[in-house]
Amino acid sequence: MKLPVHFYKPLAIGAPQPLRELPVRPERMIHFFPPHIDKIRTKAPETARQCDVMCGNLEDAIPIEAKDAARAGFIDLLAAHDFGDTAMWVRVNALNSPWVLDDFNEIIKHVGNKVDVIMIPKVEGPWDIHFVDQYVSLLEAKYAIRKPILLHALLETAQGVTNVEAICGASPRMHGLSLGPADLAASRGMKTTRVGGGHPGYGVLADPEAGQDGGEKQRAFFQQDLWHYTVARMVDAAVAHGLRSFYGPFGDLKDEAACEAQFRNAFLMGCSGAWSLAPNQIAIAKRVFSPDVKEVLFAKRILEAMPDGSGVATIDGKMQDDATWKQAKVIVDLARLVARRDAELAAAYGW
Repeated sequence: MKLPVHFYKPLAIGAPQPLRELPVRPERMIHFFPPHIDKIRTKAPETARQCDVMCGNLEDAIPIEAKDAARAGFIDLLAAHDFGDTAMWVRVNALNSPWVLDDFNEIIKHVGNKVDVIMIPKVEGPWDIHFVDQYVSLLEAKYAIRKPILLHALLETAQGVTNVEAICGASPRMHGLSLGPADLAASRGMKTTRVGGGHPGYGVLADPEAGQDGGEKQRAFFQQDLWHYTVARMVDAAVAHGLRSFYGPFGDLKDEAACEAQFRNAFLMGCSGAWSLAPNQIAIAKRVFSPDVKEVLFAKRILEAMPDGSGVATIDGKMQDDATWKQAKVIVDLARLVARRDAELAAAYGW
């Protein structure tokens, strides 16, 4: 365990000083794109204007024969464009793959000053973060990178979930965590082939109840959320370490209603955003992870009635105290972030 006095020291001579607090910015959606496809890369600047975060994908869904092209395409894209307020992330290949060292070296060498976050797949424990932390520090020093590149861990294995607290505390580079439901399902031996979302067989059957004719009434079945436990554990670990948590991919691109329901569960439980895999999911994430206008306006009234958060106030017949003041501040702070990127919502929120 690194002593606190050394925690925020650079791991390489000449590497930038680690951040003590994460940058304040909205991250409602992390939009994934395959950089090796020319058509998608050409549209990326336009897509970026609709997104809080763009993430070039070099790992899963990229064919083996296209790995080098995806890396080169991502580098070319960042070198040629300024994406303004849209954060630029990259998901590198797994740490046990033959491509990952080239991913780190080539990306940091050519566009290290434009990359905000590197997403690390299948993180199993703090040792994975320690390795990446040291290696990235050496490359930052070698290529004179001016700001530290943050790390984002994917929870995709049972061991990773078991070690989630240690992963969060492994490095000051840590940005946050994302749930990877497909690989996690395989790791756990879960009996589902779905990528995120629920399963019709996972639920609770109501107790038997007699009908009016004396026979047994049909028993209702209530589908449950396969990912509730994991999301809750991820959020607790992230918040305890000052990090952010995200729902990962929702694979059924056509089922927008189910996608929105899953995203909303994650939002209500404390996630900052979710992945979007197609343009229609960008709009869903933007809608879900932006605070509701009525809730923001009511939260603003709570803060106005209790400017310093102390005492008690009654608003519309409902008692408000220091606990509800804290809840209101969470909503208003998020609304302010969202308003910076969305003029329509800023007006609706009253700013």
